[in-house]
Amino acid sequence: MIGYGNSIFLATHGILARSASGTPVDPDAQAFITAAAITDPTQQAAINTLVVDLKGYSIWSKMKAVYPFVGGTATSMKWNLKDPRDLDAAFRLTFHGGGSWDNNGYTPNGSNGWANTYLIADNTLNISSGHLSIYSRSNLNGGYDMGCVTASVGVAENSVISRWTDNKFYANYGLQTYPNVANTDSRGLFIANRNSATNTTGYKNGSKVIDTAQTSSRLSLKIMPIGALNNDGLMQNWSNRQYSFASIGDGLTDTEAANFYTAVQAFQTTLGRQV
Repeated sequence: MIGYGNSIFLATHGILARSASGTPVDPDAQAFITAAAITDPTQQAAINTLVVDLKGYSIWSKMKAVYPFVGGTATSMKWNLKDPRDLDAAFRLTFHGGGSWDNNGYTPNGSNGWANTYLIADNTLNISSGHLSIYSRSNLNGGYDMGCVTASVGVAENSVISRWTDNKFYANYGLQTYPNVANTDSRGLFIANRNSATNTTGYKNGSKVIDTAQTSSRLSLKIMPIGALNNDGLMQNWSNRQYSFASIGDGLTDTEAANFYTAVQAFQTTLGRQV
């Protein structure tokens, strides 16, 4: 039997490899494990299960970028699980300003730290179907978790703010009307989501807590950052919350959002960093 050490070959040929314990390793999971140089068996298993779960829930195909923030270093955390190539076009991260990295995730410094996804919202996200998600381990207010805004098309903004200074969770996807709900705990998985041209939804830990009419609008070629707001090319409103997962992709149904949380929470629990 071919062992785990040869799974790179198997993964590149679309063959399901196996770990040293005999557990099947999904080729997409293996490609990420190899690129990010993840050697810890628990982290390897968590990544594999996450990919298998997302595929089982038929969510994997909706993802454009998935950032598991594993490995404990900036180098290991830059990779996009959906496309782990070291290219801007693959949406791998570049970290700017101050921040820290450990086994619990990435923490920007709240003053100039942010991560560049290289994902241009107007090119990649559908005007009437898209989502942004962030898994925060910190209960802190202020700062954007993800967001970009442009004034050139009627002040359009796509953003997720788990807890602003007014103790509200904001999920904005379209014209700048800021659908929100009261929230005093910024820990967990937060999703800003759109499935139609007229409505935005927001989810906290798999439960829909925002369901608001909002007109959709394009963003005019703006890059989506993590840990800050891209305001027409100016980075501002930096966050100092700790992130252990983020994703960008197509819109999710209520069932998919609940299943997504189940998969992400299982991933965090395996790593011992769930909230």
